[in-house]
Amino acid sequence: MYILRHMTPDPITVSPAMLLPEARTLLNEYHFRHLPVVDEYGKLLGILTDRDLRSAYPSSVISDSERRLVYERVEKTAVSEIMTTECVSLTVDSTLDDALFLFDRDQPGALPVLDGERVIGIFSIRDLNAAYKTLFGVGEKGAVLIGIEDDGSPTIMTRLVTLLEKETIPFTRVLRIFDKEEGDTIYIRINTFKIAAVLELLELNGFSIKKG
Repeated sequence: MYILRHMTPDPITVSPAMLLPEARTLLNEYHFRHLPVVDEYGKLLGILTDRDLRSAYPSSVISDSERRLVYERVEKTAVSEIMTTECVSLTVDSTLDDALFLFDRDQPGALPVLDGERVIGIFSIRDLNAAYKTLFGVGEKGAVLIGIEDDGSPTIMTRLVTLLEKETIPFTRVLRIFDKEEGDTIYIRINTFKIAAVLELLELNGFSIKKG
């Protein structure tokens, strides 16, 4: 669950002296939305986003003469003048949970990953989604998520896993969710194309399948 396994390593970075048209070309060419801004040693100075660039370029509702003046100014503007300097980041020891917390609290589109002060990666919302899909087995061939009502028995997890192993039913994830309103649930991801047979087996052995 560490960020290092899921981040984009060695991201393209820009210097604070780069002019905005060049930075805009990079974003468009590589379909990025964020560019870490670093000094000559790779130290993070800020981050440039596509939103920053859109704000710097002229609006479509102003006159042609005003638009030309704005373009002339933008062509001479350095990244350092519009980049975001108050940016949150992750470290080499950060986990997916750390990233989820920062995305929820600060609403950034991406988070630079630092080794000390040096940028070694970048982690985006898209990376977070892909990481959790991998973590929970979403999209795996033959994978089915089954919800089982948790009756509060201290041995229910043991009985469930023992049954699956005894019947050689392949499973990859087991997750227990406590919910006062909906009731506690155990979710198990099974890898099988014979889901009806598995559900029947579980019910015959006293497990209640969660419906809906």
